[in-house]
Amino acid sequence: MTYRVCFVCTGNICRSPMAESVFRARVAEAGLQDLVAVDSAGTDGWHEGEHADPRTVSVLEEHGYGAEHVARRFEPSWFARLDLVIALDSGHLRTLRRLAPTGEDEAKIRLFRSYDAAAGDDLDVPDPYYGQRDGFERCLEMVEAASAGLLAAVREELEERAA
Repeated sequence: MTYRVCFVCTGNICRSPMAESVFRARVAEAGLQDLVAVDSAGTDGWHEGEHADPRTVSVLEEHGYGAEHVARRFEPSWFARLDLVIALDSGHLRTLRRLAPTGEDEAKIRLFRSYDAAAGDDLDVPDPYYGQRDGFERCLEMVEAASAGLLAAVREELEERAA
């Protein structure tokens, strides 16, 4: 049975597609692509149908990641098919908790940087949209750092399921 992870930010054009791309690459590197499905969405539908922000695409491609993406809005009905819903900041966390139909669904929601032991108390991935390119580079650094811990957690879940 496939383990399903969805990354969620605001408009699904900067942070969450970046997290999706990086984590998908980590899953493939670990040889788990047949066991783990990765996607992303936004809490709002402002950019539905659009591609990722050009700065996101540029940073991803320069670092060897895929950048194919079309933005979409997160739907509460998706909780039923997802194993883990990853919020990119505390605002998304609050929104997703309000959208969760059940307590079981709410328990599936985590802050992305909670998987980065070096993150300290600041668990938000700042929105780079209104800034310069360096904000997108910093976002990528945070996403890469948290992806290692998330991969370890997902691998553990898969091992528990197989036991």
